[in-house]
Amino acid sequence: MILDSIHSPEDIRALDQNQLPQLCKELRQFLLENVSKTGGHFSSNLGVVELTVAIHRVFDTAHDRLVFDVGHQAYVHKALTGRQALFSTLRQLDGLSGFPKPHESVHDAFIAGHASNSVSVALGMARARTLQHQDYQVMALIGDGALTGGLAYEGLNNVGASGEHMIVLLNDNGMSIDPNVGALPNHLSKLRSKPAYYHFKKWYRGLFGESPSQSAIYRFNHRLKTSLKKTLWPGSTLFEDMGFTYLGPIDGHDLPRLCDMLTWAKELTGPVVVHVHTQKGKGYAFAERDPGKFHGIAPFDPETGLLKKAPGETFSSVFGKTLSDCAGEDSRICAITAAMEEGTGLTVFEQAHPERFFDVGIAEGHGVSMAAGMAKQGMIPVFAVYSTFLQRSYDMLVHDVALQKLHVVLGVDRAGLVGADGETHHGCLDVSYLTSIPGFTVLCPASFAELRTMLHQALFEIDGPVAIRYPRGGEGVFNADTSTQAAVRLKDGRQAVLITYGTLVEQALSAAEELERSGISTRVVKLNRIAPLDTAAILRETERAKTVLILEDCFENGSVGQQLAAAMEEAGQCCPHMILQNLKDHFAPEGTVDQLRHRFGLDADGVVKTVKEAMSCEQ
Repeated sequence: MILDSIHSPEDIRALDQNQLPQLCKELRQFLLENVSKTGGHFSSNLGVVELTVAIHRVFDTAHDRLVFDVGHQAYVHKALTGRQALFSTLRQLDGLSGFPKPHESVHDAFIAGHASNSVSVALGMARARTLQHQDYQVMALIGDGALTGGLAYEGLNNVGASGEHMIVLLNDNGMSIDPNVGALPNHLSKLRSKPAYYHFKKWYRGLFGESPSQSAIYRFNHRLKTSLKKTLWPGSTLFEDMGFTYLGPIDGHDLPRLCDMLTWAKELTGPVVVHVHTQKGKGYAFAERDPGKFHGIAPFDPETGLLKKAPGETFSSVFGKTLSDCAGEDSRICAITAAMEEGTGLTVFEQAHPERFFDVGIAEGHGVSMAAGMAKQGMIPVFAVYSTFLQRSYDMLVHDVALQKLHVVLGVDRAGLVGADGETHHGCLDVSYLTSIPGFTVLCPASFAELRTMLHQALFEIDGPVAIRYPRGGEGVFNADTSTQAAVRLKDGRQAVLITYGTLVEQALSAAEELERSGISTRVVKLNRIAPLDTAAILRETERAKTVLILEDCFENGSVGQQLAAAMEEAGQCCPHMILQNLKDHFAPEGTVDQLRHRFGLDADGVVKTVKEAMSCEQ
């Protein structure tokens, strides 16, 4: 096994070129064996095997800077940089992250969990290199849809004008860039990837650069060649007009040509784009046929491609089905997603109402602004988006939606702790920023029944912007519908009051039962609406309580707990033990939701322990 001998990129560079195809084959088998057990991003990594090997043949990522975009393409990179033995812990508590993490390795240049930022980050690194008079290469590996995000174009525009030498590697797997077709692009691509061509071009530039007259001849010839190429092959001119040297397109699974092209890109000056065509899911038939299904997948049987645990109904699927049913009754309802049709449960909507379904790509800010325009003209747009990605559109939520009191509905999926994707993907900020925007209504269902009712309320009964936040996965034991009230008492008690919302209500109810067995009379209050808060109703529940604990899986700053603590203080309520049980200011790592709740004291055991400690202080 060649892969067994690879402990660092130096080992890759020491290989004979004839050994590289076997290494790529072993890497794909390695991915299959490991990701099928742990789950993770699979098809995107199968597609970048040769490209990643070529990068490590030509560059030294311990010194050169490689910025991934998006970071879920980094599994092969991790396997080649000394982390093969950790793959059994991939995306698990205290294990190997599914995204680049500089604390794991010097070869990881930057944390990359979201998309479209790599070009901007890489330009910052290149400019730092220039200002510090240092010498290293800077690359942005962007693809798998990341080029649909507007920030990528802001970065490209600035890089092209900067003159800085950096390389943008476009991993074009059909998710973000239309393929170039025809004989001429293929011919020019093959020509440009040959060593003799770029050695000749380097010599040619030097030949005509020694005097003003010779430079003028070179510039004239270059303009003539460029004009001819634009006439015959306009596909490459977008980047060249921005100021890049454009190389490609090139077959991303042809290792020798990849290495030649990257070597040339390394020797050039100024901004360079290397356009690489790859096949998402390459080498595994099931992933090749359905790369979307294997994009981010749970553990599966490698022989059949079937999930080891059949997926059940989830909050996402209930949301999509309910929205589709409502759209069948009201032609104003439209659905918007940001490259997450399946993840947000909107596949059923797209099939039933294709003319009212819009996928904007990885462009959440655009999605919100487009929804605002639709709402302004009388439609009812519903933007289903992961909580962590909604962060990218905060300015649009304020200026384009809330300021104009527009009826835009947000389905805030993956709210709270989400599990294995870790710190970049937990939805732990939406409570803070959504409840801080004037005019927003924020609803928090704890069951499928409540989600259905609250979505109907958001569509037809509530004016202005509305957000419905719900977790990843399915419901638990609690399946009631208490959505007619903003705040509801689920269990009576006198000494301690537990206040929470969403599916954490199950932890609160379990904790209350355990506290009762310990002789502590405990009340449980469930908030169905966290903005605007029904402060008067909540204060009636906390009056004369000795201990009030507010349970949330979000950060403390801007939390509901802080808002309620301030309201209690204003009302003159004196509570001996006011406890905010949340993440404080800690970014939660990878791990299952249950593991993370336990680590941060957000499960029933943690609540019981905290309340008992507080009550014991009175004795």
